[in-house]
Amino acid sequence: MACRTRLDHTRFRELSLTYTAASFFAGIGGLDLGFERAGFAVTFQCEINPFCRDILEQHWPGVPRARDISKVTNAEIPASDIWTAGFPCQDLSLARMGPRDGLRGGKSGLFHEFMRLVRGALPRAVILENVHGLLTSHRGRDFAIVLKALDECGYGVAWRVFDSKYFGVPQQRRRCFIVGVHRDARSAGKVLFEPERSDGHLTSRGHNGKKSPSLFQTVVGDPVKGPLTKALAHCIYAESARHTGTDWSRNYVWYPDGRVRRFTSNEVERAQGFPVDWTLPQAGSCFDSDRIESKRYHAVGNSVTPQVAEWVAHRLGCVLRDQCVEQLRGTDLMRTTPCQLGEHAVAVCA
Repeated sequence: MACRTRLDHTRFRELSLTYTAASFFAGIGGLDLGFERAGFAVTFQCEINPFCRDILEQHWPGVPRARDISKVTNAEIPASDIWTAGFPCQDLSLARMGPRDGLRGGKSGLFHEFMRLVRGALPRAVILENVHGLLTSHRGRDFAIVLKALDECGYGVAWRVFDSKYFGVPQQRRRCFIVGVHRDARSAGKVLFEPERSDGHLTSRGHNGKKSPSLFQTVVGDPVKGPLTKALAHCIYAESARHTGTDWSRNYVWYPDGRVRRFTSNEVERAQGFPVDWTLPQAGSCFDSDRIESKRYHAVGNSVTPQVAEWVAHRLGCVLRDQCVEQLRGTDLMRTTPCQLGEHAVAVCA
């Protein structure tokens, strides 16, 4: 995505800056992969799960990595423009049976540890991701806690629920993204909402018009030999390879001869938007084959769709570049060459 600055009357149409991102509750790197694809450099990762840490090491071998966020200090975190956090959803999820503990829970409550670190560093922007159940947990009080914590640190905040199926991913997966931009009340909204969209005029449909078929009812595959499956997968949850409950009974593959099976690990990865074998450990892994399959299913179910993260990251990068140009307005730097402008902009925006 091209990032056009506001200085259209000058020869400077773009700023070639590389921004940095630190990742907390990194999982298997869904947010990290999306931000990297958008041109960000990953500088730091924090993840406690041993299997996920192995996967992160495979894909980002040179990145500093911490385990337990409750023991991390600000001194360990490299200076980074953006901090991302897909903090645990277990105590917030609507799929959880019974009462939800919300931000008082032992897992989702780790949000407070993340904010402890944010207060000590105040990065330029913060990206949070979680299930949309965050919005209603404890009748909205937990979400109010999140907004208040960011506001007290000086962040202008915007939030929006995205569905992965609108980003080229064959899965219905609704997740809430929260963007906070430090000391900027307008930029967060510019990241998540598109003023450039069309007016959205809809063609009227007659009273007897035919309803479009649901993608859940649309079958794709070879009708003679198979395999066959739904065109759109239901939300993929964290589960084991031996799970036989309602989740996999909704997401399955079948054959014309009557055979039925669950998704393979690679099929789950594709439905989540990851490259094939993204979660397959390298040879010599300490996990045996049976445990690996369960851990792959579980890790993918807990992950962030990279394509959604990439969309957010592209727009955030554009907003940050616009901020840099605004800081340069009226300075002598506006008479430099584009190359020189880029060099100076790095210093100004640091």
